[in-house]
Amino acid sequence: MTSLRVIAALLTLMALTAESRAAGVTIGVVAPQEGTFASLGAQISAGAGFQIRQAGDTLVAVNETCQDNSGQAIADALIAAKVQIAIGFLCSETLEGALPKLKDANIPVITVSVRSRILMEDSLKNGWPLFRLGPQDSDEAARIIQIILQQWTASPIALVEDGTIHGRELTEAVRNALEENGLKPVFTDTYRPGQDQQVGLVRRLKRAGATKVFIGGDRNDVATIARDAEAENIQLDILGGDAMRAANEPLALMDGVRAVAIPEYALLPAAAASVEALRAAGAEPEGYVLPAAAAALIADQAVQAAAAEGKPVAEKLIGTQFDTPIGPVTFTPAHELAQNPYRLLEWRDGAFVPSADGTD
Repeated sequence: MTSLRVIAALLTLMALTAESRAAGVTIGVVAPQEGTFASLGAQISAGAGFQIRQAGDTLVAVNETCQDNSGQAIADALIAAKVQIAIGFLCSETLEGALPKLKDANIPVITVSVRSRILMEDSLKNGWPLFRLGPQDSDEAARIIQIILQQWTASPIALVEDGTIHGRELTEAVRNALEENGLKPVFTDTYRPGQDQQVGLVRRLKRAGATKVFIGGDRNDVATIARDAEAENIQLDILGGDAMRAANEPLALMDGVRAVAIPEYALLPAAAASVEALRAAGAEPEGYVLPAAAAALIADQAVQAAAAEGKPVAEKLIGTQFDTPIGPVTFTPAHELAQNPYRLLEWRDGAFVPSADGTD
């Protein structure tokens, strides 16, 4: 009799799971539909919509104004639509107001954009169900340090920065890590940004004997330094940070310059199938399109797994590896990415591509 009850229970569970799968998942997609950020919102909507249609799920679109005190109304709209999970969220102003209500409604949130450290700290303290698909503040420096320690320790290293808060703090983090590992740069300097030429800087680098240089500055300054080094016949391996992801103007970047940055996801092998399908549907996989598609895929799989196991959706988001168009994604107990999303990239033929000697 007991075995019959077990079999009956299993059959019931299978039927419920099948019914849940047939009904699909109701996913809220919160993104700007008008105003300054409408183009970015369109990218989120395109990527999420593509993946939600692929899975046979239900999309509930909610306009995000990114204004202070707008989050509560957005949370009310998501709750009224009976969404099981919400994704998108370009702006921290939205999340600050929405998260308390979404916590009470047991609706987890995956943001594709917001990087605020303070907001995540508040979320963990208050039990708000916020998960971040973007990087943490410290990820950029951590990846730069990893690359330098793996590839540059046998060479004379220089560290230069542009005097901005970000450039200075990023370069200081690198220098502290090098010194903790017994490495002292042969040259450090702060240069004046936005100049038409940096010949004096590259000559000082040569006199110091530097062959590898990390530059905490923007793309145009890096392009100027690389051009002037070549003109002076000074061989420098140049590495920049995420600020290198900017318009390739007014001075074009030289091939061979490298950067630790968020990659163009459309160029990654994991994205190939999604890129092909998106383009066949007339959508270009740029900006937030693929991250939003990844968020929708994660949302679908987490809700389905939670329903099958009788667990909260937020619990299934933690520690599960999701294979997505932007690569494998796992959330830590702190609701952050377990995988550092920054990659070592190299400028080749008009685009940053994954470097052959990169590391994950």
